[in-house]
Amino acid sequence: MPSANEIFEEAVALKEAGKIEEAVAMLEGLIENEPDHVLAHTALSVYYGKLDRHEEAVTHARKVCELDPDDPFSHIAMSTICQKAGQIGEAEAAMKTAMEKQWSGK
Repeated sequence: MPSANEIFEEAVALKEAGKIEEAVAMLEGLIENEPDHVLAHTALSVYYGKLDRHEEAVTHARKVCELDPDDPFSHIAMSTICQKAGQIGEAEAAMKTAMEKQWSGK
C-alpha cells in the first residue's frame, strides 16, 4: 500500500500531466485517510481554484491555515485564494494575519 506522501506525489504527477480532476479525486481520498496532510490540502486549494471551484479552494486554504497557523505563506495563499473567490474581507484578514506572523517571527 502506498504511503500518504507517495499518493500525494502521484496526484501531483497527474496534475502535471493535465489530469487535474483525477489529481483532485486522489487528494480527496488521501485526506479521507490522512485529514491533517497539509500538503494535500495545499494542493487542493490550488487545484480547485484552477477548476473555478473557489468555495472548495477556500475550504482547503482555511484548513492549511488551521494546520500550520504560524506559517505566513499559508495566510498569504489564503488571501490570494479568497480574492479569487470574491471574499475580499476574508482575503484582507488573511493578509493581515500573514503580516503579523511575518513581523513577529511566529
